[in-house]
Amino acid sequence: MDRRRADGLATIPAVLADRARRDGARIAVTGQGGQFTYAELAVAARRVTQAVLSRSVAPGDRVAIWAPNTARWVIAALGVLGAGATLVPINTRLRGPEAADILARSRCSMLLTVTDFLGNDYAGMLRKSGRALPELRTIVQLDGTSEARPDDLSWPRFLALGGEVPLAAAETRSSSVDPESISDILFTSGTTGVPKGVPATHRQTIETFTRWADTVTLSADDRYLLVNPFSQTFGYKAGIVACLLRGATMVPMDRFDPEQVFSAIDRERITVLTGPPTVFHDLLAHDRRTAHDLRSLRLAGTGGSRVPDGLVERIRRDLRIEKLFTGYGLTESTGVATVCSPDAPAHLISETVGKALPGTRVRVVNDSGRPVPVGAPGEIMVHGPHVMHGYLDDAEATASVIDSGGWLHTGDIGTLDADGYLRITDRKADMFTVGGFNVYPAEIERILLAHPDIAEAAVVGVPDARLGEVGRAFVVPNGISQIEPTEIVAWARTRIAGYKTPRRIEVVAALPRNTSGKVLKRVLRSQEAQS
Repeated sequence: MDRRRADGLATIPAVLADRARRDGARIAVTGQGGQFTYAELAVAARRVTQAVLSRSVAPGDRVAIWAPNTARWVIAALGVLGAGATLVPINTRLRGPEAADILARSRCSMLLTVTDFLGNDYAGMLRKSGRALPELRTIVQLDGTSEARPDDLSWPRFLALGGEVPLAAAETRSSSVDPESISDILFTSGTTGVPKGVPATHRQTIETFTRWADTVTLSADDRYLLVNPFSQTFGYKAGIVACLLRGATMVPMDRFDPEQVFSAIDRERITVLTGPPTVFHDLLAHDRRTAHDLRSLRLAGTGGSRVPDGLVERIRRDLRIEKLFTGYGLTESTGVATVCSPDAPAHLISETVGKALPGTRVRVVNDSGRPVPVGAPGEIMVHGPHVMHGYLDDAEATASVIDSGGWLHTGDIGTLDADGYLRITDRKADMFTVGGFNVYPAEIERILLAHPDIAEAAVVGVPDARLGEVGRAFVVPNGISQIEPTEIVAWARTRIAGYKTPRRIEVVAALPRNTSGKVLKRVLRSQEAQS
């Protein structure tokens, strides 16, 4: 879709309808759950819209999907959006009480879920949570052909109810969706506490990912393996929405497994693969990597957290992917703030997260809010039409991150070079002070990860009677060698300043992570406090 045409299509239902009219025969989605052309996808989504209307869902009502990546998730989501409802995706890694909290706070009237994914019956987990959800009137089972519980609707029964709603009513509802209405509420990963809801409008989503697709060179000829969960921006908007905007083919994967990823690339002739650094780390470590034909891959993208040194080079060399891009963003910025184009020089793709997306402003400031000199570290701030208007029902939290000028205070530390390329160095909240010296854990973690016996590392500041705080490192061995903590400390002292060197090294089997794969440093600090 060219920019001029995209400017006139400011809602997701309008984009789907336009794509079906112009490229109806093109394959939209394929994989588990069947194959659909764009024309068939539009028809399937419209049936869901009719079914949603049959349950008296009004524009602006919230509808949740708690299910893995499948073609049916795509169809269900587009149908919900076509009804003018607000989509609330829920991560499949959450447990019953966590999902119940999101459903309660977002006041969802409908939930579409599955009864069996990796042994999880999500509706059953929800009921066992004990949380009262008086506004949740309808639960639909996306899997199976019969109701697992009397109060739930099977997918066939749900669609059959939609037959009672005239097609014209569904078409009218879809065509009347307001570009400024809330398309979805995505919840933050909760690295610093309770997840917060972030509403985004249709216009914000369409404009942001039109620019994103332009920058990363996504095209109609691409076949995009959607590994990232649809509950997150990276999977839902940089995946489903971006494919709609370009007419690319979606290939959803319900779970990440290196062997399945390689098999899908080979079988489906995948051209685009994106994921956080951990995805590519696991793919590169897989012992059967060379057993599959990966020559169809032309583009890879990573970001979402600090990209380890050397990872981009390894993706290019060992997976033989010619073009790569990196990026940076937050749920609060509709998922995107900067992108390093695949056409940028190789060293910038390796070392930075790129430049501000068109229409976005990025600056780096000191504790007083004043811009710092070029190359100096400071807090990253973002401004643009894609920045959220506020957290869901939380004015106090909104005021803590959005200032009077509309700038988003990210809490991330970074530097900007003279050409506007951004480097992420740390989280502001993770910084600690040793004897008056500021210490950024990411710098120490980079050093530790250079040790051949260490696979993962996380550093936190812990109280110290003399210095105020000192560093403590948690490391995961590479599975081959035994780690001797005192030797690691001595090794680190030869590479970084003494005040930066962790005083203690703890060897652990795994680092605590949230459902997005980010390390939960507050858990590590809590473990230290308890010990």
